Amino acid sequence: MKAIVIHAPKDLRYEEVPDQPLGPDDVRVRVEVGGICGSDLHYFNHGGFGVVKLRHPMVLGHEIAGVIVEAGRDATSLQPGQRVVVNPSMSCGVCDFCRKGLRSHCSDMRFYGSAMRTPHVDGGFRQTLVCKADHAVPIPDALTIGEAAFAEPVAVCLHATARAGSLRGKRVLVSGAGPIGVIAALVARAAAADWVAVVDLVDEPLRRVAALGADETINAAKDPDRLAAHAEGKGTFDVVFEASGSAAATVSALDVVKPLGTVVCIGQGAKPEINMSTIVTKEINMIGAFRFDDEFRMAIDYIARNRAQIQALVTATIPASDPRPAFELAADKTRSVKVHLQF
Repeated sequence: MKAIVIHAPKDLRYEEVPDQPLGPDDVRVRVEVGGICGSDLHYFNHGGFGVVKLRHPMVLGHEIAGVIVEAGRDATSLQPGQRVVVNPSMSCGVCDFCRKGLRSHCSDMRFYGSAMRTPHVDGGFRQTLVCKADHAVPIPDALTIGEAAFAEPVAVCLHATARAGSLRGKRVLVSGAGPIGVIAALVARAAAADWVAVVDLVDEPLRRVAALGADETINAAKDPDRLAAHAEGKGTFDVVFEASGSAAATVSALDVVKPLGTVVCIGQGAKPEINMSTIVTKEINMIGAFRFDDEFRMAIDYIARNRAQIQALVTATIPASDPRPAFELAADKTRSVKVHLQF
């Protein structure tokens, strides 16, 4: 079968890979749609991010949905022909963290399309994928496969907002208007935030998120004084979601969040020089949010309730057989929000 394999930065190939064997509690999914994520772009552009580096060729992709074509003898809860979205997070189930219900912190985590461990874990940008049956979540009849493919990024944002606590009546800032930032803004609004602002360095993604209902958008490159004004009076936001992975944005978040406010860091890679006195004197809660757990199944319900907004995030659906243009489009924030691959 064919798959999208990254060999080195900018060396992306649609090539033959071996078929995967089917175990008794597995299902074989014919992948129909795959969403290009920021981590996929890091591998494509840079060969990794932070300390995570590509050491050998790897199949990319973890935002995947499709149709079951075969089920193992013990996978009785699912049937061929059933549409599913695949949870890419494969915890071991036996380590101390898993036994405590902290599966996202599994000591032996395997995650589709990830070079965090060696050998790397191949991803789901392939014509068929074999996964454990309990990782294949049925898609409701009301949703398209493309809509369901948003389950993973929506789950990331549901987890991040849960880490922040109740957003009801709160003033929220989202830093970074990429797919995660845009979805985080939508989830914050759905969680009854009183005011949702989004800051970025590029006009086009800000225009899009404004059309989706953001109360305020700020181009920090063109209008830094406008963002700086939010630092007056010790800050104007109750919660900041830092989704850009930018050192400067992380530092700025500490300035604009109120005393006793919360900064939730979603983006990775930044190494900011943080003034600890600001965190101490304003008593800021600085929190990380990494991946998700039960939120994956919750994401399907969220998508079903907010279909129009989710549909608006799809910029293009491009054949997987010619992946490079799709990755180049996905990397251009002036032209895209989310790019889907059609298998």
